[in-house]
Amino acid sequence: MDRRPRRLDQLLASCGYCSRREARGWLRRGSVTVDGEVERSPDRRVIAGSVRVAGEPLDHPDGLVVVMNKLPGTVCTREEGEGETVFARLPERWLRRHPPLVTAGRLDRDATGLLVLTDDGDKVHAWTSPRRHVAKEYVVMLDREVRAEWAGKFAEGIPIGDDRPCLPARLEGEGGREARLEIHEGRHHQVKRMFAAVGARVLGLHRVRFGPFVVGELAPGAWRVEAGLEGRVAGG
Repeated sequence: MDRRPRRLDQLLASCGYCSRREARGWLRRGSVTVDGEVERSPDRRVIAGSVRVAGEPLDHPDGLVVVMNKLPGTVCTREEGEGETVFARLPERWLRRHPPLVTAGRLDRDATGLLVLTDDGDKVHAWTSPRRHVAKEYVVMLDREVRAEWAGKFAEGIPIGDDRPCLPARLEGEGGREARLEIHEGRHHQVKRMFAAVGARVLGLHRVRFGPFVVGELAPGAWRVEAGLEGRVAGG
């Protein structure tokens, strides 16, 4: 728990309860307590753990990390008109958090599987920086059977038309149309382009791992809050 004192109105706004401007009205209603006593001053500096709203502890005052099993056809944006957004499946209050929830490592509209959302900008940078070489693992459905020689080409670093070939990747699968691929980059449409380089077309893409996170038994469209992330910087 963060022990740094923060303004009460700022704290309520960061957790999505209200805007800082609206905080005075919230506090006048007497539903916010600090150390068990009703607090009405928006500029009082408080410790997050001492605050209760309607008798309940603050909603993830130290930041939020959510793992979702993304549905096909959903988009990783809040822009209106783009289609059904992954954010629509989350509690409404979380959509008012500040800083806002964002996706760390997007998935294309038709892709499925593990998606990480957080309001912690430092974590987003740590998990998506090209310098980190964070591992991402996918189950890939193809339009043809996986050939044994592809594994060697992927391990060497396959060219996909950019100024440099891909970093070495691990490909598993032989004799069927399903492959398992681990990469350590996040280039535009990288997985599709890698398989296109060996003459195959991706029909389905499902991410099962992103750094330290795994989709596990999450049902399609379901999500869970990740806890105990101290020291867990995404990596290989």
